[in-house]
Amino acid sequence: MDLVTLGWEEKIRKEGPLAQRMRPRNLGEFVGQEGILGEGKPLRRLIAGDRLISLLFFGPPGTGKTTLAQIIAAGTASAFVQLNAVAAGVKELRELIGEARERWSLRGKRTILFIDEIHRFNKAQQDALLAAVEQGTVIFIGATTENPFFYLTGPLLSRTRLFVFEPLSAGNVLELLRRALADPERGLGSLPVEAAPEALRYLADRANGDARAALNALELAVASILVSGEAADKIVVTLEIAGEALQSRVMAYDRDGDNHYDIASALIKSIRGSDPDAALYWMARMIKGGEDPLFIARRLVISAAEDIGNADPRALQVAVAAAQAVQMIGMPEGRIPLAQAVTYLAAAPKSNASYLAVDEALQAVEANYNEGVPAHLRGTGYRGAARLGHGRGYRYPHDFPGHYVAQAYLPPVLAGKRFYRPGGQGFEKQIMERLDRLRQSGMAADGEAEDHE
Repeated sequence: MDLVTLGWEEKIRKEGPLAQRMRPRNLGEFVGQEGILGEGKPLRRLIAGDRLISLLFFGPPGTGKTTLAQIIAAGTASAFVQLNAVAAGVKELRELIGEARERWSLRGKRTILFIDEIHRFNKAQQDALLAAVEQGTVIFIGATTENPFFYLTGPLLSRTRLFVFEPLSAGNVLELLRRALADPERGLGSLPVEAAPEALRYLADRANGDARAALNALELAVASILVSGEAADKIVVTLEIAGEALQSRVMAYDRDGDNHYDIASALIKSIRGSDPDAALYWMARMIKGGEDPLFIARRLVISAAEDIGNADPRALQVAVAAAQAVQMIGMPEGRIPLAQAVTYLAAAPKSNASYLAVDEALQAVEANYNEGVPAHLRGTGYRGAARLGHGRGYRYPHDFPGHYVAQAYLPPVLAGKRFYRPGGQGFEKQIMERLDRLRQSGMAADGEAEDHE
């Protein structure tokens, strides 16, 4: 290592961002992720025993993925090489793999290759890495904030063990903030900083599980007091100052990522579960995260048909009207018709009978695609239709009492098949009762016809 690199690393340790300086140096200092790093967990045993396999860390920012990789680097007897997927190309990757091969064959020393933001590697870059991972030339550790099943190739995924990092709890973040305030070497302990408990709780809560965001906000709060010249004997971080430093809650929302689909799913499931309050919350999360309001509107239209259907036919009208309103007036006013639609749909009676019916009908078509149209149902408005017998025997329902007459409408192979089975909720109960009456009258009429025969 050259003198410039040594000097640069020393500068980072002493003058780098607080979040960088306060990174845990060993597993004893690591906070959170008990589900994968708790005592006795396989990953902890692998790290402690320096017997690593290729690993993949997936989770939101600020949850410890890179930190854990650096802890591994500090404790391993293997050579540790770190790359950022944004800057590394295939050429550089092949050179590093060549060095790892030489290191292993000549010196018997393994190489751990850590690649941050691995989701940015394209297929060619991942393929260049594949053989080295397969042969064990490198022990690969990748970190990503994006769903690896979307961005990584199947062969690379199959050769790694995936560990999912969860957002840190508010208690975890609070512990890290207090540690930073107390540490005189790496943190703020050498300064006369006093933080109000409510200010720390505010930062811990509104960081949304992102330790980096919370530490950056604390550092900004302290710096803002220092540069203002208001600090006398003590630097007091109040709730107001903490609020100004963080400005707004860290919004974990990515319109192109998993979070987008997860929150949309939570919205629809809350509507399906008849919880208007939860549905409003998840919709508000989407709005606050910058989601396209027309995407929200489209999801509501689908939900109205899929989850409510004929239990309340007005639900679809409300959802479509909300979508049209959003197109007409835009945002932020569009949030109001969206809220009206969300609360109406959530409070409405539920039925998925229509949704199930169409899927069952499609399956029947798949199995009986070539069934001909029965002669009495065929069209009669074209030349030669009558001579071909089309329409013969068709009974016009409006000519009968109640505008109904029993006759076959399905192909013979599907005779008696029921796709639509209305439930007993809302208006669909009336539909169910009416269809039952019609079917019973049809069966009675068939019985009378048999008696006359």
